[in-house]
Amino acid sequence: MPKRAITPEDLLAITIVADPQISPDGSRILFAKKDANDKNKVVSNLFTVDLGGHVQQWTQGEGGAGMGRWSSDGSQIAFISGRDEKRPQIFVMSTSGGEAKKLTSLDEGTIGEIKWSPDGRKIAYSYRRTSDEWTQAAAKSRQAAGLSTPPRVTESTWYRFDGDGYFLSDRFAIFIVDVATGESALVYDKAPMDQFSFDWAPNSNEIVVVHSANKRPDFDPANDQLYRVDLSGQAWKLEGPPAGPKYSVRWSPDGKSIAYLGHSDSEDPWGVRNIRLWIVAADGGEARCLTSEDDFCLDVATLGDCKESPDGVLCWSPDSKAIYLSIGWHGAVQLGYVEVEKGGVQLLTEGCHTIAVGNVSRDGEKIACLTGDALRPSEVAVYDLSKHPKWPDALTRFNQDLLDELKLSEPEELWLDTPDGTKVHAWVMKPVDYLEPRRYPAVLEIHGGPHTQYGWTFFHEFQLLAAQGYVVVYSNPRGSKGYGEAHCAAIRGDWGNTDWIDIETVMRWMQHQPYIHPGQMGVMGGSYGGYMTNWVVSHTNDFKAAITDRCVSNLVSFSGSSDFPQVADTYWKGVFYGDIENLWRCSPIAHFQNVKTPMLIIHSEGDLRCNIEQSEQVFMALKQLDVEARFVRYPVETSHGMSRNGPPDMRLHRLGEIVNWWKKHLA
Repeated sequence: MPKRAITPEDLLAITIVADPQISPDGSRILFAKKDANDKNKVVSNLFTVDLGGHVQQWTQGEGGAGMGRWSSDGSQIAFISGRDEKRPQIFVMSTSGGEAKKLTSLDEGTIGEIKWSPDGRKIAYSYRRTSDEWTQAAAKSRQAAGLSTPPRVTESTWYRFDGDGYFLSDRFAIFIVDVATGESALVYDKAPMDQFSFDWAPNSNEIVVVHSANKRPDFDPANDQLYRVDLSGQAWKLEGPPAGPKYSVRWSPDGKSIAYLGHSDSEDPWGVRNIRLWIVAADGGEARCLTSEDDFCLDVATLGDCKESPDGVLCWSPDSKAIYLSIGWHGAVQLGYVEVEKGGVQLLTEGCHTIAVGNVSRDGEKIACLTGDALRPSEVAVYDLSKHPKWPDALTRFNQDLLDELKLSEPEELWLDTPDGTKVHAWVMKPVDYLEPRRYPAVLEIHGGPHTQYGWTFFHEFQLLAAQGYVVVYSNPRGSKGYGEAHCAAIRGDWGNTDWIDIETVMRWMQHQPYIHPGQMGVMGGSYGGYMTNWVVSHTNDFKAAITDRCVSNLVSFSGSSDFPQVADTYWKGVFYGDIENLWRCSPIAHFQNVKTPMLIIHSEGDLRCNIEQSEQVFMALKQLDVEARFVRYPVETSHGMSRNGPPDMRLHRLGEIVNWWKKHLA
């Protein structure tokens, strides 16, 4: 049977797997499987796969289930389910069979994370209750009475978060539920913001929590600290760790140490510094950085539209002698480990792939993970430490039937010399029906972040453009993660300088390729990629058309309208309510008098990261300049991450707009 070109609709046929958790005995892996249903909803349910590849489904239904976690003896699975809309609960089921039992009866709200106690008797969970006036019941009552939606009132800058919406003064707290009785108790509610991490002590008698110690965490220099909390709620601060951001806190199995990810630069709000691995004695004392001699950042995700991108993950070996992590480098993500006594990162895998770490089996021999590459979406896999393979063994094949139907374009890797003596890492994908010596139109894709990376992961959007007959080019210019701290820090507070040098280098390379038509090139990107697209068209007319998606255009207004407010003289020199010289100089809109390139503008009205006013400025400027512009505004129910995790119909609409725009201008 001849293979066919990929279509926009194939995006909804791709199965996404996430959150792999190996059973204590190492015999099977629990994971979330996500599929789009016929009601325009992506539903997550729990499955297991054994080491022979046999898959078993554990939950079902539109309510979905996620964050599946094994009890310490493997006899039970706990999970979160939204079977009652807006009222997610914790459920427990026996691994020997039977129906799931609802463990909690929480009011309307949000559950963040769940963790079994090592003795299997309790589950700690983070939960944020919704204030009465913002519940579904209150909304229905107002509607019946003909009353208006109440105003949102806040005195805190932490009142909204993209993808999470507006929560005003509601905050997450940590609770513990008794598995036998279902009784819950509040244990800790002292975190000033919802960004915190926690873990159990191995004796099951206390937890460790890491959160900001500042009264104004949005504005003060970063100072996350560790707090030990007993089950009665008594807490004490662990003395010794330096100031700076911290997360993914994990107590060692022997109870002697606590590890976390972070760094000690309290003046780095945007993550330019390498995230490193730290360890401190459980009773306090000087913290020791175990990766200070490596130039790896331990929180590097490779961007894609068919995968989840978890935060940096670390997991202890059962003997407390080593810690396993994901290592992002040169567009790939590898599995690595650090010996606690010696320090330093050692890579276990190699190759052009991405690996996401889950957890380690009780005997310390197997690691649950996800693995994928540019031609295969991620699948559930196991890494056998006794064999030390270069690539984990994939256990599932959910997308294989679809892949067998498709003609795909395999990326070719490039390293290009820039005019100022550095190199930029790039990739090119030729059209799936490429024929020499024909010239093809080309699209340059620019990633968001900016401190993240493109690389060896399946990207439906890229494959779709290649199927439409375009050469697709993408790169990791300065500012990207995965190339060392200096590469990332090169654009700190200075966007549109060395990053533009790198992008322009890629553009010049494109213009000199025999298979690319230099007069038929387009440029596009989202978030910071939208920023750079705006910058590109305001500094060159070499692209025939452009697409700017959920962009930044004006750093002055962006600094006060994002859910991450910009603090004066930290990442950026100056401040949006005073000295705006540097912010304005680096703003693409300040240079828009030069723009002649037709632009498609895409943005979500519910975007709390890059407010839609950023695109409104672009659209208005282009219209006044009499430059062709089309503005597509997605509804308030969508968010900044719509292209990756938005409603299926909106994601398809977006792809349709992109395909039609390039067909109009580059065909």
